[in-house]
Amino acid sequence: MIRTIIVEDDPMVADLAAGYLERIDGFCLDHTARSGEAGLELLRTCHVDLVLLDVFMPGMDGMELLRIIKSQFFHSDVIMITAAQNSEDILRALRLGVADYIVKPFTFERFRESMLQFQEKRRLLMSPEVPMTQDILDRRIFIKKPEGTAGRPKGVDAQTLETVAGVLRKQAAPFSLKDIEQLTGISRISLKKYFDYLMETGRLGSAKDYGGQGRPVTLYNWLG
Repeated sequence: MIRTIIVEDDPMVADLAAGYLERIDGFCLDHTARSGEAGLELLRTCHVDLVLLDVFMPGMDGMELLRIIKSQFFHSDVIMITAAQNSEDILRALRLGVADYIVKPFTFERFRESMLQFQEKRRLLMSPEVPMTQDILDRRIFIKKPEGTAGRPKGVDAQTLETVAGVLRKQAAPFSLKDIEQLTGISRISLKKYFDYLMETGRLGSAKDYGGQGRPVTLYNWLG
């Protein structure tokens, strides 16, 4: 059983996440905290496997608590559940070692996907029968691969891939390479490698837009 706490100052969001969590086998919600300080106190007094953590809170915010967790509570993993959509915020969280990033408002399907990925990661890492291969290490940071797929192509960095996927996941309408270049600050030449890989692994779709003058533009959509 994965012992979980929710650190979220919005009671409606906290209740929603708690209700979703109850619907997923293998998770146990121990406590809910309404501030970073209260969340830190829970970490000091309880054994916590997973923290569902908001970013924007009065007093100690989620980023500060995340830093403390990663420096002092090595047994606890963190999944951010937040309205933060700035690519810099996402990069900061990933660099600090967050396991996943769920953007509000979120559906049960998106929440469940993240929880099941986390559950699979723990199973793979904790099972003595599972050899520690490159594929297992990739799954540790939630790089999805279809069965039988080899490692990532040369030049496709795992952390950058997760950052790009996190930005694409939030796009409600079809988007171009130029759109994502502006959001992430990553050049279109570099982004194309990540887009191609995401298409090969079934997470990204594409279509040509012939609506304007000149050459058609390739538009993409996130498939998940």
